[in-house]
Amino acid sequence: MLPRNPLFPHVVELNHQARRRIGCCVYLVYDDSDWALFDIGYEDSVDEIVELVRQLDFPFSRCKAIVATHADVDHIQGLAKAKQILKAPVLAHPKAAVLLEKGDRLASFAEIPAQNIDLPMPAVEVDRRIDDGDVIQVGKLNVEVWHTPGHTDGQLSFRLGELLLSGDNLFRDGCVGVIDAHHGSSIPEFINSLRRIQASDVSWLLPSHGPAFRKDDALIERTIARLETYLHMADFGTCAIDWPLMDQWEQELVEGRSPQ
Repeated sequence: MLPRNPLFPHVVELNHQARRRIGCCVYLVYDDSDWALFDIGYEDSVDEIVELVRQLDFPFSRCKAIVATHADVDHIQGLAKAKQILKAPVLAHPKAAVLLEKGDRLASFAEIPAQNIDLPMPAVEVDRRIDDGDVIQVGKLNVEVWHTPGHTDGQLSFRLGELLLSGDNLFRDGCVGVIDAHHGSSIPEFINSLRRIQASDVSWLLPSHGPAFRKDDALIERTIARLETYLHMADFGTCAIDWPLMDQWEQELVEGRSPQ
């Protein structure tokens, strides 16, 4: 057996436990013998993750849930395999559940023809649909579900005391999860989700990629300010709400202005 190396009380992050990068962050939340996984990653990492869980002496029969933060392939491709091994229920937001149960390859980024990305996306039945205000019980712990859309419309975060498992909302360097119209992204909703996190009294953010970090309201404010500029940039296509240059051009056409 391996000694457990919790990132915080009641939380083991399996990349941190292994002391190397396996994939996306996989959080094991536990209380006594009961435990749950938040994300699982790619299918080819499932065996390693399951073996690590076994060596940490968490009984498979006490797995209460495998939770999807959202329906991106790098977070959930291994869900079907993990569910088969652990015999545990899969939990996801209703909008993510639709994609998971269809095995939707386009919306999950498993298939991006322009970049020759072509990955399998095994369909998996979602046993419980969870949404804002719901609670996931793990032993005596109550994990509060937050719906934090923006990166995807089905993006969830999870509060455990002063900790927030914050998904792809924000990373330590101020970056955010990919913004893409085909992905269900919404910049206004992203900003609202970040405002909610900023206004909360959580102390630590545990993202889905990279290291956990102390909540920094100034960092969040800078990120929000950057996203607010995206609202008015053609770079972000239909995720932007307008493109001021077009209004300027229309006025120049009316006035008959020549290029200067």
